[in-house]
Amino acid sequence: MNYTYPTKILLAWSEAIAGNKDILNYLLQSEYQELGIFVYALHLKKDARKWLLSNNFPHLMAVVMGAEGDEKAIIWLDKNQHFALAHVARLGDGEKRSLDWLVANKQQELARVGLKIKEVKDYIERKHNDTHSFSFE
Repeated sequence: MNYTYPTKILLAWSEAIAGNKDILNYLLQSEYQELGIFVYALHLKKDARKWLLSNNFPHLMAVVMGAEGDEKAIIWLDKNQHFALAHVARLGDGEKRSLDWLVANKQQELARVGLKIKEVKDYIERKHNDTHSFSFE
């Protein structure tokens, strides 16, 4: 199954990932609900991760997992011909060559998504490693 999104929706997705709550709410109430739920999955929400898998969006869950360093998720994306999403996940995990690939393949909006994913993953990592913060998650 091939999912394509309009440019403005990809830009909205990157803004929602970056923390824009108004745009996140817009996505959640739109026909692109899966992109909003992706944001919650990226923030380690188990119910959002389950929702993506249960509602036929395993490719989006694979992006989350790939950005978390799960190489099997990247392989799955490539095997299922989600090449651009595999690079989004790699970029989210810090692989700078994927930024070059996305730009060279005219996927600038997805490059922006990958960079925003990287920022969120770095923030989560710093927060988890901060001995002065405490979380129940």
